[in-house]
Amino acid sequence: MRIGYGRVSTRDQHPEAQHDALTAAGCGQIFIDKASGKLASRPELSKALLVANRPKDQLVVTKLDRLGRSLEHLIELSKTLQDRGVDLVVVDQGIDTSTAVGRMFFQILGAIAEFEHALMSERTRDGLSAARARGRTGGQKPKLGPRQVQLARQMYDEIDDHGKRRYTVYQIAAEFGVTRPTIYRHLNKPTP
Repeated sequence: MRIGYGRVSTRDQHPEAQHDALTAAGCGQIFIDKASGKLASRPELSKALLVANRPKDQLVVTKLDRLGRSLEHLIELSKTLQDRGVDLVVVDQGIDTSTAVGRMFFQILGAIAEFEHALMSERTRDGLSAARARGRTGGQKPKLGPRQVQLARQMYDEIDDHGKRRYTVYQIAAEFGVTRPTIYRHLNKPTP
């Protein structure tokens, strides 16, 4: 039996293309995760592996990177499938581990995919280091400017005639149009 597995990693991606390709490949059951390839918990993959447990079953994916991004994980998964007598078929890359050539090709492609990912991570780190050296930092711009932080602190410290705080954190957050955690984050920072 052919069991299909697909994965989309962001909200912008849609699983329909993978679902259609797996259906066209003759998969009787199809499981699709919406999760990063790096996440250990992928419930639909676990279900697919439970179904693909008899000799001569085939786990079918459209591309190798849909199964995982780590060569170590791919080889471990391939070994698990091999121990069960289940073959791995990668439609777009023509890999079928029921053959010796398919097994070798699978390992070569996995190594190349891991190498490409490592290069991309290295380039990203280099780019961030270069930006930091020029005084730029990544991330979102602060929600509150220095003057607004000062005003928020003054509002928080203001005490009424009964010895209680005049403004709650909720009221301060509403005044500046931010969330309470943003106000707390600025209140917990030491005063410059």
